[in-house]
Amino acid sequence: MDTLSYKTISANKVTAQKEWVVVDAAGQVAGRFGSKVAKLLRGKYKPSFTPHVDCGDNVIVINADKIVFTGNKWNDKVYLHYTGYPGGQRATTPAEMMKKVNGEEKLLKKIVKGMLPKNRLGAQLLKNLYVYAGNEHKHEAQCPKSIDINTLK
Repeated sequence: MDTLSYKTISANKVTAQKEWVVVDAAGQVAGRFGSKVAKLLRGKYKPSFTPHVDCGDNVIVINADKIVFTGNKWNDKVYLHYTGYPGGQRATTPAEMMKKVNGEEKLLKKIVKGMLPKNRLGAQLLKNLYVYAGNEHKHEAQCPKSIDINTLK
């Protein structure tokens, strides 16, 4: 036998099989939950994973207001951002972020963004994340399937 009997399959934009999934964040630890959501967005749980292609799922997170931080991270953990002006470094805690309008969405997106690649693909993958504070979402037309995040590694 002179040739290979198998070929490595590399997914592309056309052959990627993207699905819609719903994940419940109630009672989940923020960091562990964020890493699993990032893996879902990247498509790492799929056998056809390709590092340079958006082959992950569209993830809908519900009950984002019920996410949990361990220890005293609600007040001790600090997220920094820079306004672009001299002396414009600002610090916020997760508790302060949750008090603002759409704070749950901003906090969870910030957590997941830190676990995605820091390039154009990572920015594109973050657009596939939809976060809702309550139990309801507006993506019923996509027929999303519900996933228990605790079964994933």
